[in-house]
Amino acid sequence: MRGEWYGIVVDPLRQLRRRGPAALLLAFVACAGVIFFHAIAQHPTGGTVVRILGGVQGDLPLWLALLRTPVSLYVPALDLPVWAGITQLFLAFALAELALGRRRTLLIAYASTLAGTLTVRVMMAMGPGWWGLGLPPEIGQVLDTGPSAAVVGLFTYLSVVRRAPIVFTLTGGSMVFESIAKPNLAGREHLIAVAAAVVLGLLQERGRRRRRTATKVRDTASA
Repeated sequence: MRGEWYGIVVDPLRQLRRRGPAALLLAFVACAGVIFFHAIAQHPTGGTVVRILGGVQGDLPLWLALLRTPVSLYVPALDLPVWAGITQLFLAFALAELALGRRRTLLIAYASTLAGTLTVRVMMAMGPGWWGLGLPPEIGQVLDTGPSAAVVGLFTYLSVVRRAPIVFTLTGGSMVFESIAKPNLAGREHLIAVAAAVVLGLLQERGRRRRRTATKVRDTASA
């Protein structure tokens, strides 16, 4: 637990003290984006604009869904209280930005969201059945927005690369419980986000080990 605490919390806080509030740019932008889209969606015209810019559904043409996916991260899900998720959103992006850097944080957040969006289309193409993996066509009409998949993906990726099994169990385990207790589209996408983040984290660790091995070989040869 001590190692996880240092890897997930203490080290990022040291980075924050050294780099200052500017190191939290992504976290502030993500929260401001969600608040902004939530505010304008309260009006009929604003709600239409938000849907056009960031409303993703399974029955949309693929090119249009891909075009809207980056904006959909900032569009709050209709069935969830927006203010309750702001804290999780800020923590996920803040810790990831401090620990991983801005570019990798964006990559993991977008990849986790995109993995869910694309896999849902595969499940719809499979149709009902397939041992519960397939989805009926009407799921394509469900609005699929919100930063929750990105948040889950970031926490999962952090727990893998920082070797934090307790955080991983809390993150992944809660998603499994959610998908069982409430087997809806969001639950499936969260599980997909967990799986995608695990794969990306393992690939990162594999690349790191290869670089270390290459460095040792190079040092041995030069000696």
